Amino acid sequence: MSHGSGSTRSISVDGLARVEGEGSLKVEVHDGHVTDVALEIFEPPRYFEALLVGRHFTEAPDITARICGICPVAYQMSACAAMEDACAVTVDERINRLRRLLYCGEWIQSHTLHIYLLHAPDFLGYADAVELAEHDRAAVERGLQIKRIGNLIMETVGGRAVHPVNVRVGGFYRAPDAESIASLAEPLRRARDAALATVDWVAGFDFPDVSGDYRFVALRDVGRYAVEGGRPSSSDGLDMSPAQLAGLIVEEHVVRSTALHARLSGRDPYLTGPLARYGLNGSSLTPLAADAASRAGLGPVCTNPFRSIVVRAVELVFACEEALSLVESYTPPDPPAAVVTPRAATGTGATEAPRGLLLHQYEIDASGTIQRARIVPPTSQNQLTIEADLRLVVQNALDLSDDELQWRCEQAVRNHDPCISCAAHFLDITVVSS
Repeated sequence: MSHGSGSTRSISVDGLARVEGEGSLKVEVHDGHVTDVALEIFEPPRYFEALLVGRHFTEAPDITARICGICPVAYQMSACAAMEDACAVTVDERINRLRRLLYCGEWIQSHTLHIYLLHAPDFLGYADAVELAEHDRAAVERGLQIKRIGNLIMETVGGRAVHPVNVRVGGFYRAPDAESIASLAEPLRRARDAALATVDWVAGFDFPDVSGDYRFVALRDVGRYAVEGGRPSSSDGLDMSPAQLAGLIVEEHVVRSTALHARLSGRDPYLTGPLARYGLNGSSLTPLAADAASRAGLGPVCTNPFRSIVVRAVELVFACEEALSLVESYTPPDPPAAVVTPRAATGTGATEAPRGLLLHQYEIDASGTIQRARIVPPTSQNQLTIEADLRLVVQNALDLSDDELQWRCEQAVRNHDPCISCAAHFLDITVVSS
């Protein structure tokens, strides 16, 4: 489709639901150039920060888990890390390993849901996962099999698959017995094989030729792929503590949206999530995951946002392989939790949610009462970069028809892993040309 001199093309989205929020999207094109992109998102996590004030510090993991039904473990682990930082507590390595296993379960179920039910249909020309299942039932069944195993890990370690109840500041209320953990080994071997097949499957998709100019920010953990801990780092050389990162993140109110936009002080927008983790930690992938990345044609860094589905599939292999290793070497922590005595202090914790780095910061008093809470979710950090992606994607696809451009915009947003609570076809776009 071509548009002559003086032409205007507008793309408007009435409703966009992602990461437990609502918003709208508008793109303006004048004379063949994208002149404005506005992604407006309204995020419920802001309400939780006020809700936490006045509550006891031990309540933070269970309260914040309710922010998201897809990644409750991420909120629990970040809350625990922040409170343990405030109270100057270091937990036993066996507790950390059990936390990492629980987190792997969340990565497995969340990545699988995104790959199979949200993102893959876009690349294959299907309206949703139901239509995909009609044409490739085996693929969808494979995805559901992997997802069930992720849920099984969360049930075994966390007490239930959604909003786990076994997590507490300092560790766990109880440690699963060795037999229960050992029973996860065989299902994880099946999940690992299915995850390898997933990488081969998505690597064969057709990807638009787009390359973003990203500043990556992710945790780095010495000698291993960062999940439940590490030091925030960036592709341009930053290396700091979670508290230092919290000091650098500036959240700005934008007139067009009630959502906050996060920047690093004095720096451009940045991207957190699978592309950032892979770019900063790829050399620490487990052997099978590293081999799968190589077979899929991923280099040391991936800057094509559409190929993020391949990176997520590689992380799926990693999570299965890592979980299996943790299961096979499991020794129940005894006791299952460290003693955590409150003190007047501020604590900061950061972990890697499936969608990216999640930061919590709390100020508590000597009785353990929360005086201030700050939660910086991945979507807030990625929002400006998503807008930049949309600008780039639309600029490179102006020759597409209105329907094709709508499809491309949907793909571009889904590259950043919208929440499963969204409808599969969540953008209602009207294109008006004049």
